[in-house]
Amino acid sequence: MTQSRSEWPYPALIAHRGAGRHAPENTLAAFRLGAHHGFMMMEYDVKLSRDGVALLLHDDTLDRTSNTQGNAADHTWAELAAVDAGSWHSAEYAGEPIPSLHTIAAFTLAHGICSNIEIKPHTGLEAETGKQVARLARQLWADAAQPPLLSSFSEIALQAALQEAPELPRALLIAKEVPTDWHDRIQRLECRGLNLNHRYTTRAIVDQVRKAGCTLVVWTVNDVARARELLDWGCNAIVTDEVVSMTPHKFF
Repeated sequence: MTQSRSEWPYPALIAHRGAGRHAPENTLAAFRLGAHHGFMMMEYDVKLSRDGVALLLHDDTLDRTSNTQGNAADHTWAELAAVDAGSWHSAEYAGEPIPSLHTIAAFTLAHGICSNIEIKPHTGLEAETGKQVARLARQLWADAAQPPLLSSFSEIALQAALQEAPELPRALLIAKEVPTDWHDRIQRLECRGLNLNHRYTTRAIVDQVRKAGCTLVVWTVNDVARARELLDWGCNAIVTDEVVSMTPHKFF
């Protein structure tokens, strides 16, 4: 179930939501920019439309990252595909669409980019989203050199993903302090490890997780010194918004 650091098959630097600070987050434009700066792994959020299409979006609502308001789960994919998900960021990206998981799979596979898919279900759709995202990940990455890492704050979603595609690697996301029963939780969910908030990540926690043979990814780290410290402590990878100042070429 668990794996050692030497078995971590992914890059140590992961671009957050593509290149979600310098381009509209969770869009193909953000992925292109992240790839341009040398990032070979992307973290992104996936949820379902009203008619069950897997799409990239962080929030439940469209308000913050589009020209439309309301809950995304109330819209069909045809309606969401017509949304402008770029102009909120800057005029340069006006008209950028919300991508489907199919689109992002095609782009990342064509460029050899690894994926950390965060299962980000709408409230009440945790099990269905976990099941559908895992099913699609199995299908779309069937011939990939590395399968996507599935992560979620929702243990219901992770349990559904386990049942649907047990062979895919999973990680439990923790928002704040690491609970004392973290190891019991990831054993029950058959996760490979934890994805932690760097603000709550201490040397003691890293030592505990790594000594247990579990993987550890830390988010969202935008300071080079902090990133180096976490990797020196033994973390497998860090997730960053700073795709320009923390490119793999500069960092390593």
